[in-house]
Amino acid sequence: MAADTTAAEVVASATLGDADAAATTPAAGVAIGAQRPGPPHPDGVRTTATPAGEVAIDAGDADVAVAGRVAVAPTSLSPSRASDFMQCPLLYRFRVIDRLPEKPSEAATRGTLVHAVLERLFDAPAGERTAPRAKALIPGQWDRLRESRPEVTELFADDPDGERLARWLEEAERLVERWFTLEDPTRLEPAERELFVETELESGLRLRGIIDRVDVAPTGEVRIVDYKTGKAPRPEYAEGALFQMKFYALVVWRLKRVIPRRLQLVYLGSGDVLTYDPVPADLERVERKLHALWEAIARATETGVWRPRPTKLCGWCDHQAHCPEFGGTPPPYPLPLRAPESGAGSQGRMGPD
Repeated sequence: MAADTTAAEVVASATLGDADAAATTPAAGVAIGAQRPGPPHPDGVRTTATPAGEVAIDAGDADVAVAGRVAVAPTSLSPSRASDFMQCPLLYRFRVIDRLPEKPSEAATRGTLVHAVLERLFDAPAGERTAPRAKALIPGQWDRLRESRPEVTELFADDPDGERLARWLEEAERLVERWFTLEDPTRLEPAERELFVETELESGLRLRGIIDRVDVAPTGEVRIVDYKTGKAPRPEYAEGALFQMKFYALVVWRLKRVIPRRLQLVYLGSGDVLTYDPVPADLERVERKLHALWEAIARATETGVWRPRPTKLCGWCDHQAHCPEFGGTPPPYPLPLRAPESGAGSQGRMGPD
């Protein structure tokens, strides 16, 4: 989602404390986003799914594009595309440079649907934000999703009786219901929902993305909230899960000179809430990591050297037919090349924050 409209004022928010936030108080005059998103981005591949059913929302990523567009070098970085490169440089190339099409998945599409319902629920007055009302939004949001992304109808093309679709929608209802056990929407007045943010660092690196929800307390403290329709990761993988949130916190910090007080991941699949309170040193490490990542992407873009990095996730990749690890051949490289320098092309893993 891209937008050219002005930022909206914050009207009210929750206190930044436990997962069940305190009653709201107006926070007039505070503004967070540089822009509020409009309709879905014309290039928007909104979700990606992982084996655990996790869904990453990235509707504002201009680097994800439809097949058939003329290839261009990357110009910005989003959390999803950064994660793609860290997972597998060749996957990044297929998605950003070659813009290969990907089939919609049930898990990812359900995540998109649930996000839309949770966003729209806040259009209702606080007292009417109930689980039955939220579930009642699902059919209409599913119709809107099919209109904006007709390809999702292929998911149930072989389901003439609608039985599989009915089970899929029931699971979406269960996810929505579980949210009410984790947060109380009658006590929340988000400052922003589905907020497109973008900033350019001093180095020239442009960062962008979509934040599911921003809460601002009367004291000015900011909480960034992200909904996940999968299960919470095991503790040893929590740092990886927080990468996206630290990315957003860095953008807000550089854009508004405010470090979010809290980062909150709400896992609807397992009923868990993961919170983290960032400090400047955290975000500075993330910034250094992103610069190193962008330098590696720039080298690969110029040389055309995008090495695959086999992992267990390869089994869920749509691009096995083009991947050398599966006997495939990548498409002809669509950008100009320069000869790699001695020792260039190393695309080692990004280190810990």
